[in-house]
This record gives sequence, C-alpha cells and structure tokens, in this order.
Amino acid sequence: MTKQASATSPELKALERKRNRERIWKQIKSDRLIYLLLLPVLAWYIIFAYLPMGGLSLAFKTFRYDTGLWGSPWIGFEHFLKMFNNDDFWNAFKNTLIFSAGKLCFLFPTPVLLAIILNELTHPKIKKVFQTVFTFPHFITWVVLAGILINMFSSNGVINATLASVGIKSTFSPLSTSSMFRQFIWLSALWKEIGWDSIIYLAAFAGIDPGLYEAASIDGANRFQKMVHISWPGIRGTVVIMFILAVGSVMTNGASFDQVFNLYSAPVYDVADTLDTFVYRSSFEVGMNFGFTTAVGFLKSVINVILITTTNKIVTKTGEAGLF
Repeated sequence: MTKQASATSPELKALERKRNRERIWKQIKSDRLIYLLLLPVLAWYIIFAYLPMGGLSLAFKTFRYDTGLWGSPWIGFEHFLKMFNNDDFWNAFKNTLIFSAGKLCFLFPTPVLLAIILNELTHPKIKKVFQTVFTFPHFITWVVLAGILINMFSSNGVINATLASVGIKSTFSPLSTSSMFRQFIWLSALWKEIGWDSIIYLAAFAGIDPGLYEAASIDGANRFQKMVHISWPGIRGTVVIMFILAVGSVMTNGASFDQVFNLYSAPVYDVADTLDTFVYRSSFEVGMNFGFTTAVGFLKSVINVILITTTNKIVTKTGEAGLF
C-alpha cells in the first residue's frame, strides 16, 4: 500500500499542477479584457522604468560619445570617490535633507488635517467649493507658478510696488534672502499640493461605515470623540502607507527639482542648491560628466531604498500593515 501510494504521489502532484494551470488560464481568459488594460501600463514600466536601469552602469564608467554606453571604459568607484570629496555635493546633500525634512514634518500632516476638516463639513456644496479651491493649484505647473510667484515676491515685484505706492519703500524678497528661501519653498509647495494630497484621505473617509457615526451619536459622542475614535482609526492605515512612501522618496520628491530650479537664483545658491540642481549643473552646464551625475543618482536611489525598507520594517513591528 505504501509503495503504491508513493508511486502515485508524483502523478497526483503532476495532475494537481495541471489542474492549477488550467484554472489559472481559465481565469485569465474570463478576465482577458482587464488584463488587456494592464498591457499599456506594463509596457510603460518596461520601456521607461526597467530598460533604462541598464544605464546605471555608467556610474562605474567614463562616458565616451564615440564608443557609447556599453563601450565606455570601466573605472570602478572613481566617480563615487570624487563625489565624496566634492564640497558642492555635500552642500547639495545637506540642502536636500533640510528641504525634505521640512516637507515631511509640515507638508505631510497638513493634508491629513485638511481631509479631516473637510470630512466634518456637512453641506455638500460648501464641501465641493473648498475641495475645488484647495485642489486647483496642483494643476498649475511650477514653470507657470514660478513666474507668478517671482512677479509677486521679487524685490521689484507687485507686493513691493504696492507698498511703494502707499509710501512704504521695501526691496525685501524671500526669493533672494537666504534665511527665508527654504520657508518660501515649503509654504509655496504646501499651497500648491495640500488639496491634491488630501484627496486620498477623503477617499479613505468614504470607506468608513456611516452606521458607526450614527451609533456613536446615539451613544452621546460629540464630534471630537467621533473624530478620534472613528475617523482617525478609519484612515490610519492609509496615513501609514503614505508616510512610508513619503519617507522612501525623501531624496527625490522632498526637494522638487521643478520648484527649486524655477525659483532659485545666485543669491540663495548656498541654501537652495539640491542634489537635483547639482546634477543638472554638472551634466549640462559645467562638464557634461554623465558618469559622475549617474553616480549621484545611483546614491540617491540606494538611500531611498534603505529608507523605505527601514520605515516599512519599523511600521510593521508596531502592528500596522506595511507595504510588504
């Protein structure tokens, strides 16, 4: 009996694998339209995200136009040594961390608070008006928005001209003042993105069972108690996931290239130069050193991976659901 069972065991496993394959293919065929919709997304990621990763080898090469990427000579970690001995790199690295820390501390919680406040509005028309007002700036590109802000806040801009018309002479501008530039970057980013970033939290609120609020009202709970015991637990998982993603993009999204590049100028280079603007200058203005700038980008990616992995591990240890 044992021999017969052992003899048929591989056959049973093979039959089970065959049935699983048939079941999977049957499921794919029944949902084929959904999978067809995924093809453009997969193609985009393969073409624009995964294939360009081959260019990371440039961080360990000296790029030559005549031989191309794959024919350029291998130099090992020379670019990284040059990078770590570059004072401009360390200044840009410090500024990037400061910009990112400020945005993480001030710009991450404010959309959550805005979503909570909007969720407490009971009149639907008023709620839609506020959502539109706060969300609209997101759709203005930084190129256009920077022009508006420069015209308003430069030393000879609209604000100083208005003050001069009433007898107050002023040439103060946060765009050319080192002590104010970072705060201006944070505030302008907050104004532009707070409404858009709050949408995902409003969607999380929509998933909370309204019956919970009704039951809490019957039990005599006030608005604040319902906010603490129903609203916050209902969106806490979403907030945690967004926090992990925010920490994981500290070296990239924390100091937006579009924003800083379009707003900074020579008087504030010492506090405004970030890794992205440093890479831009090194690539296109100074020496066309693509191998060196690829090494900087490679370092940013490594730091982001370490941050998102560490944050996810800390979050999961506290009992919350992480990304993986």
